[in-house]
Parts: sequence; C-alpha cells; structure tokens
Amino acid sequence: MVRKVDYDERMHSVYAKGRAMSPAALATWMEAFSRHLPDRRPLTLVDVGCGIGRFTPWLADTFGGPVYGVEPSARMRAIAESDARHERVTYLDGKAEALPLPDHACDGALLYFVWHHVADRPAAARELARVVKPGGRLLVRTSFAESMPELWWYRWFPRAREIDRTMYEPKATVLDTFASAGWETVAHEQVEFDTAPDRAADFARLQLRALSTFEHMTEEEAEAGFAAIAAGMAESPEPGGPVLVPADLLVLSR
Repeated sequence: MVRKVDYDERMHSVYAKGRAMSPAALATWMEAFSRHLPDRRPLTLVDVGCGIGRFTPWLADTFGGPVYGVEPSARMRAIAESDARHERVTYLDGKAEALPLPDHACDGALLYFVWHHVADRPAAARELARVVKPGGRLLVRTSFAESMPELWWYRWFPRAREIDRTMYEPKATVLDTFASAGWETVAHEQVEFDTAPDRAADFARLQLRALSTFEHMTEEEAEAGFAAIAAGMAESPEPGGPVLVPADLLVLSR
C-alpha cells in the first residue's frame, strides 16, 4: 500500500483548480446518483471525504438536504466552508471511520474517490452502516485494481499506471468488506464524464499535480513526463473535443 497523502500539506492549495468539475460533469453525476436514490424529497445525505465541497452544494440542490460534508483535512474543509457555502449544507470534521453523526441520520451517503484513502476500511463500512438508515443507499465512486481506466497521459509517465493500481483494491475485496458490514450490492455501473474541454486544458490542469498519483513520483519523474507531453503536443495536434473518462460507481443498500 502506498503512503497516505496529507491534503493539508500541498494538495489543498491546488485542488480547486486541478480537480474542478464542469457544470455538465456535475449534472452527469447528479443524474447517476438520482437513478439510485429514493424519488422522495428532501433526502438527508452525507458527503464523506467531501474535500473542498465540489459535490456537496449540488447534492443539497438536487436532493433537498440537509447535506453533511465530512472532511478530515482542516485546510480542505476551510476552503469548502468559504467557497462552497449553502444554506442546507454543514461541513464537519470527521472521517469515514468516525462520522460525527447519530445513528440512522441519513438516507444515503456518497464517497466520491475516497475509499482508497480510507485507512481502516472494515471500520468505515461498519460506521457507514450505523449512520445510513435501513433501506438507505451508499454511493461509492472508485476504481478497481483489475480494471483501471486507460488515461491518455499514462504513457508519458512510466510508473503512473502501477502507482494508481497499488492505490485500489480488487472489486471482490471491496464488495467483501461492505458485505461483512451488512451492505448488499445493488448495482455497479460505469459513468462517463468530461474532465476537461480538450487535452490542452487537461494538460494544464495535470501540471498542478492535484492527483494523488504525483505525490508518489519523484520531482524528476514528474518534470520529465510533463516535458515529454509538451514536446509531443508541439510536434503533432492532439485529438479535439472533451476528455472523457469512464468511472465506476458502486451502489449498496442497508
């Protein structure tokens, strides 16, 4: 397992620009979540590992709220409280293994690209089962070690794919952890969304190093890869149009 990334060190300062989501991408995700959450409104939700609040206000607008954004990084949470305020959103200090909410407080929980950061996953699965009401839903956007997406920039960084693979567990391991805590798998689907309007914009964002991948590279590796991409783009035009990425969404029920 790779070392834990401390978002209070550097990542908080680049995350907003480096991991920004377009309104279209956010709408795509809200539609995906809507397919698996109850039709009734309002719904009380918890956004676990909410970071700077990319999704939290959108969840409140889409599902009514209240929505609780739980985030262990003080600096990430401070950005959320400043830049992602919403009258039906409350940001709380906490983590997946220790949620600052009472039993059966929420109709559903979202973990968006958080599971690979969780230190004690069995404890987190049990804690989520405590907080989500019986019959509620758990939405987990993650990746699996055996089916990593083929990102366009991987070829420029020889170790990037393997670094990412070591961060994620096999699907069977993830499902077993949740099943042991009383969760039943309802669905597994892939959601395709845009990460940038084109590769040039994606490259500009990539250079901010707001992905955990770059926290596990040397400075020399990162700079060599960025230089190679820049040279390649100068020599030949890159494909036009938005950069689309397929993402795994697990849906589980209490």
